Amino acid sequence: MIPTHIAVVMDGNRRWAKEHRLPILEGHRRVANRVLEQLVAHAADRGINYMTFWAFSTENWGRAQSEVKGIMYILKQGLGPFGRKMMAKGVRLKVIGDLSRIDPELRTSIGDVVEKTKNNTKITVTIALNYGGRDEIRRAVRRAKNKNDFEKYLDTHGIPDPDFIIRTGGEQRLSGFLLWQGQYSELYFPEFLMPDFTPARLDAAIEEFEKRKRRFGV
Repeated sequence: MIPTHIAVVMDGNRRWAKEHRLPILEGHRRVANRVLEQLVAHAADRGINYMTFWAFSTENWGRAQSEVKGIMYILKQGLGPFGRKMMAKGVRLKVIGDLSRIDPELRTSIGDVVEKTKNNTKITVTIALNYGGRDEIRRAVRRAKNKNDFEKYLDTHGIPDPDFIIRTGGEQRLSGFLLWQGQYSELYFPEFLMPDFTPARLDAAIEEFEKRKRRFGV
């Protein structure tokens, strides 16, 4: 069975750049300008309804300022063109995470893209930006009026839990990604780096998922 929702921890951009003797930001740029569009289009063609990509964590602010500024610049420059391409392909875009720390100009651009694509139905693509699982839960707890309201205040409200979580780069941990939502997700830790994530490798991941027997704790 094809997964309804695939979530991706995008790891290995910096390692890819170093391996190719390129500036660090080139790994991030390749993913933003090339890899994501190809994966989203292929996932939609395969009948996947949701994809979530972890683009920037709450911990990533601790990286070198030059890298952080560079990533934000790539996002600013790429969001408009990416949004237009996604709009043309019938993709609905969402962004989760604590956006209060994000540059106001970028927040405005995010809101514009989200609004323009809100009625698209081919596939929903969610970008996790300044996102951390514990941070999300803390924010939801503060806003929830009672325990029965809790899930309504998660960033992912209205999005089904991921069936399959992929972390590229070979590291076998989730680092707090979708802590609440990933309780019964199948996990996959391929060795290839995110800039090398191709549609063919997405097919291989789906094939691996189809071999799994999901028990949901039973």
